[in-house]
Amino acid sequence: MNVACLLFDDEVGPEGHSDGDVVAHAACDALLGAAGLGDLGSNYGITDPEWSDAPGAAFLTETAARVRAAGFDIANVAVQLIGDRPRLGSRRAEAELVMSEAVGAPVSLSATTTDGLGLTGRGEGIAAIATVLLV
Repeated sequence: MNVACLLFDDEVGPEGHSDGDVVAHAACDALLGAAGLGDLGSNYGITDPEWSDAPGAAFLTETAARVRAAGFDIANVAVQLIGDRPRLGSRRAEAELVMSEAVGAPVSLSATTTDGLGLTGRGEGIAAIATVLLV
């Protein structure tokens, strides 16, 4: 479910042990952190072959299950993509739907640029920040 690759055929996502989906990974880190369950690295690691090249949607689904198993309900997830590309405007609703289905709760997605500043502004990478509400 790499937002840059799945929804935007002309984009190349970051390389990583999995699919490098920064949006899904930020959402997972926020979910795990809010539940007191650590982060992606402590839950999935980079040496576990089961998660090698795994899509972001798989991480979201499994992370949501772990959060629920720890006794929490997921009220919502908000993720902001930081970078000049991909441009989300025309496909935002589609990305939100894919992520919401994976999490089993509403996910909202926003995007911003850094006006040419830093690694995201130079096009050297993208970043994402996520916030979740658990009950």
